[in-house]
Amino acid sequence: MGEEETGAARACCEGDGDPSLNEAKEKAKRKDKMKKRLLKEAEKADKRGVCYLSRVPPHMDPFKLRQILSQYGEIQRVYLTPEDPAAQVRRKKSGGFRGQEFSEGWVEFTDKKVAKRVFGMLNGEQIGGRKRSSFYYDLWNFKYLSKFKWDDLTEEIAYKNATREQKLALELSAAKRERDFYLSKVDQSKALSKIEERLKKKQKVDMVPKVVRQFPQKKPVVNESGENKAQLSRDILAGVFGGSS
Repeated sequence: MGEEETGAARACCEGDGDPSLNEAKEKAKRKDKMKKRLLKEAEKADKRGVCYLSRVPPHMDPFKLRQILSQYGEIQRVYLTPEDPAAQVRRKKSGGFRGQEFSEGWVEFTDKKVAKRVFGMLNGEQIGGRKRSSFYYDLWNFKYLSKFKWDDLTEEIAYKNATREQKLALELSAAKRERDFYLSKVDQSKALSKIEERLKKKQKVDMVPKVVRQFPQKKPVVNESGENKAQLSRDILAGVFGGSS
C-alpha cells in the first residue's frame, strides 16, 4: 500500500509539472475571473437608470450637461446626438451659432432611483444657473426610460449608423449610374456630331460644279481663190507622201 501511494503521489507531481496542463488551468482561472467580472457588471447595470432628453438646449455639450446633473447624483455615461449636418450648414449660413449643437441625448445614472428622482424634479423646470448662461431660460425635457439599458442605446446607434451608411452607399451608386449614363450620352453626341460634319463636308464636295474649259475656235483660212487652206495643205501632203486625194 505504501508503494502504491508513493507512486500515485509521483504521478500527481509529474502531472503538475506538465506545461500544457498548467496552461489549461491558467485559462480556466482566467475564464472564471472573467465570468465573475461580467456578473458583477451585469448586477451593476441592472441597478442603473437612463434618462432621455428629447431636446438639448443650444450651446449645451456633454461636459456641461454632466457638470449640471452631477450635483443630483453619480453619472456613468452621457451621449448626445449631433444635429443633422444640413441643419448645421443652414444655421451657419444664416449667421447663427457656428459651433456643434445636439438634437437629443441620454444620461445614465449609477442608481435608477436617482434617475427617477431627477426626472421628477427637473422635467419641465427651468435650467437656471448663471443668468449669463445661454440656456438659463431653457426648460428641461426629461423622460425616465424604464427597463432601458445602455446596451440598447448602443445597438440603436449601431443600427442607425448602418442604415445611414447603407443609404449613403445607395445614393453614391445612383449618382455613379447617372454620371455613367451622362458620359455615355456625351460620347454618343460627340460621335453623331463627327458623323454630321463628315456628311456636310461630303455634300459640299458633291455640290461643287465641274469646271469645263472652253477655248475659242478659229475659223479655217480661205485663200483668194476661195479654196480652203486646210484642203490645200492636205493636197500638198498627199503629193509629197504619194497619197491620193
